[in-house]
Amino acid sequence: MSEHDDLVRRVQELEAENQRHKTENQTYQTNLESLIRARTEQLQIALRDLERSYDMTLSSLGDALDLKEGSSGSHSKRVCAFSIGIARALGIPPDRVAMIARGAFLHDIGKMAIPDQILLKRGTLDADETAIMREHCLKGYQIVRKISFLAEAAEIVYAHHERYDGTGYPRGMKGKEIPLGARIVAVANTLDSITSDLPYRSARSLAIARREILNWSGRQFDPEIAEVFQQMPDEIFEELRCAISGEA
Repeated sequence: MSEHDDLVRRVQELEAENQRHKTENQTYQTNLESLIRARTEQLQIALRDLERSYDMTLSSLGDALDLKEGSSGSHSKRVCAFSIGIARALGIPPDRVAMIARGAFLHDIGKMAIPDQILLKRGTLDADETAIMREHCLKGYQIVRKISFLAEAAEIVYAHHERYDGTGYPRGMKGKEIPLGARIVAVANTLDSITSDLPYRSARSLAIARREILNWSGRQFDPEIAEVFQQMPDEIFEELRCAISGEA
């Protein structure tokens, strides 16, 4: 074999070896991408399962709070349902609505840490008792924020008693400083409080709730949200209340 032939053979061998390495690398890359996709899918499934587990746990806590307050296990659910209705009417995307729903359902979770003699008191709270009761916003925030995927919901829990004019609590936030979800929950919470039986008074009509929210628009409530709420038909809220109460 001539030197030229030997050189050609060596070049051909190197090209074949190089092609083999390319094929092996491509196969490895394909397998690696498939493995990454499979692991990513497994992780996403695990995260969804974890979220459902957290949701179920927190839902149970919310139900326990409603029962503790004697509200037949429905206040948190009604505020959640009303908040979802208002959020949809505002045109908020579904994923954001889901986050707002979680914050709405958990808005009063901090009351689990409030002493029963204050939480269940039928008379007017004195100044010291009022201060302790107001701590439920911070206590609820501290409970919920520990769960990473509920970080935004925790901000709703923290801010649902803030007022649009800055006179609310616990931080005196004003206007758009207040998270959108908290501004929605403020309307939904007031709606349910007015139209539900409370220890110190009977439920009042939806018309009275509408008038109250309109009167406090721009002070307690975001005027844009209050306006959208006013435009929503009575039937939406009546049907939601009946569905949750099992009266439908």
